[in-house]
Amino acid sequence: MSEGSLRYKTFNGMKWGLLDNLANSGITFLVGLVLANKLSPTEFGIIGIITIFINLSVVIIDGGFATALIRKSDASRDDYNTVFHVNVLVSLVLITLLCLTASSIATFFNQPLLAEVLPVMSVILLFNAGSLIQKTILVKRLDFKSQAFVSLISSVTSGVIGITAAYRGWGVWALAFQQISRQFIMMVGLWVANHWLPALRFSTKSFKELFGFGAKLLAANVINSLYKDMFLAVIGKMYTAYDLGLYNRADQFNMIFSNNFGQIVQKVSLSSLSQVQDNAEMLRNAYRKLARYIGMFSFAAVFGLAAIAKPLIVTLIGEKWLPSVYLLQIMSLYAAIYPLQQLNLNILNVKKRSDRFLKLEIIKKFLFIPVIAVGFFFEMQFMIWAAVAYYYIEFFINGWYSYSLTGYGTWQEVKDLLPMYVVSMGVSFAVWSLTLTDLHYLPMMLIQIALAVVLYVIIYAVMGLPEYREIRQLCINRICRK
Repeated sequence: MSEGSLRYKTFNGMKWGLLDNLANSGITFLVGLVLANKLSPTEFGIIGIITIFINLSVVIIDGGFATALIRKSDASRDDYNTVFHVNVLVSLVLITLLCLTASSIATFFNQPLLAEVLPVMSVILLFNAGSLIQKTILVKRLDFKSQAFVSLISSVTSGVIGITAAYRGWGVWALAFQQISRQFIMMVGLWVANHWLPALRFSTKSFKELFGFGAKLLAANVINSLYKDMFLAVIGKMYTAYDLGLYNRADQFNMIFSNNFGQIVQKVSLSSLSQVQDNAEMLRNAYRKLARYIGMFSFAAVFGLAAIAKPLIVTLIGEKWLPSVYLLQIMSLYAAIYPLQQLNLNILNVKKRSDRFLKLEIIKKFLFIPVIAVGFFFEMQFMIWAAVAYYYIEFFINGWYSYSLTGYGTWQEVKDLLPMYVVSMGVSFAVWSLTLTDLHYLPMMLIQIALAVVLYVIIYAVMGLPEYREIRQLCINRICRK
């Protein structure tokens, strides 16, 4: 594949991937704003505890098979059928396990309602398992357009269900039914969009081959999920469901860009970089180019969100959520580099080094232990500050491994990205300073956004940033064609 063709497919994938995430998370976020005005932080905290177990189960169901299939250029029908049946079987086992342990989990977190809600929400696992192969096939084809339409339908429909339930006084069940319905509609939509049907066939050969690669990713992802969700578990256990609700709401704002963009980067970069994995120079150049584009967008968006956090949160969900502003601003410091983390780790998958992926996760999680320990002795915000330090150390470790495989690593990446990082911090500080005035929150936020756009355009134009010039020219060309 030529470099120009790869760039076109990558940009197109990024475009539809962004729309997909805006539909799947953006609309859901807007629905969450309505629900946050109607429900309490405690009710969000209960769902946050359940999410710990759902997230871990989803990782186990995937088993690393999706990544193995995406990077396998000649995946067969037997491969798809085998993975589909494994996904469904594992989901049924985990649903049974969650139903049996629901009462014990409720007792541990001192939240009796968990015993009722967790078994019902566990059905999400079956719907997720039924979606994985359909989604994997679309990702391999770089068909993010179909996923975007399905996400739009599922997010809007489930949002209406959740809001209706909340205004009928269903409390925490409104959040539960919103998530269940979204995953079910997503599954149905992906089956309709992809037209792939499973057959009653299971290949031991396919299982051994794919699991041989995916097992190490599974172990690494389980470790990562355990440590990430342990963060939430410590908050839920050591503090209160109210505190966890504040944290989750801050994290939801944080995910508007960082996690959503990180997911896009993970899906698109894995597919596009895999297509040039055997050409060292093209791989290194594509990797570096992606890093610079990602850094420019990520720093501006995440730090900008932190700068307008106070007027944004108060305007959208009210002053009862004001304590989450400071939490969101701390999170932005590590959220800005999260998409870059996804890119760096994908190099290990592209180069078929799942063994290093697993080794890397084990090393990093030992370093994460002090972060968890902080939560047992200090207030919640100090644990988040500890997480900031950890994620920057993690960034350097990931970059070192990437350098060993591509010749482009942490120091080169820092050199490329530092000017954008400094500019974004400076612009965000200027924008944040407006919160010190007596302006009303809504006009203040609008002025902040306008100021940020103007400053970025002027500064990047003066700097002559190549990525800015390319994006500007791309936009001009698109406008002229229309």
